Amino acid sequence: MVFKGIQEKFKAKSGHKYLEDELKKPRFVRDKKGVSSIACIVDMDKFRNAEVFQSLIQQMGLKPNAVHVMGYKRGQDKHGMFSIPFCTDKDLGWNGSIENGDFSEFSGREYDVLVNYFTDDRLVLKLMSTKINARIRVGLKEADNTMNDLIFDCGLSDFKTFKTELEKYLRILNELG
Repeated sequence: MVFKGIQEKFKAKSGHKYLEDELKKPRFVRDKKGVSSIACIVDMDKFRNAEVFQSLIQQMGLKPNAVHVMGYKRGQDKHGMFSIPFCTDKDLGWNGSIENGDFSEFSGREYDVLVNYFTDDRLVLKLMSTKINARIRVGLKEADNTMNDLIFDCGLSDFKTFKTELEKYLRILNELG
């Protein structure tokens, strides 16, 4: 039991070191324009209705499978199942790895836009974000802004404003037709 606690502390320390190193690296941006795929990382402890991200498909005129959502929860949910796959703190591995099959599949794709829909300073959320290959990264003002290219000043509960602002700025950047 004591060994498990020490092991978790060292995993967290190696995760923080990995995150620090990743945030210092320059990101390579592809020359491609337009939005055909969106990844969303959602803190499901704070924002329980992660399914609303599917509404971006209609609003932005995307193909039916263009939006991929991955959730985060601090612990396992013993009362029910979610339709959104999610990671927990227990999925943190050594050297910043996320040991979750759903996340491996999620992070194995390339995306045009990554939405970091969280405000809490959680190591697993930040690591998830750094492992996604996306041209444009979007987040909220209350979060760590070193990971995002576009930052919106709205709360987690104000998804309608977030969605409107996201579309507006993607049009300004000539990413949406």
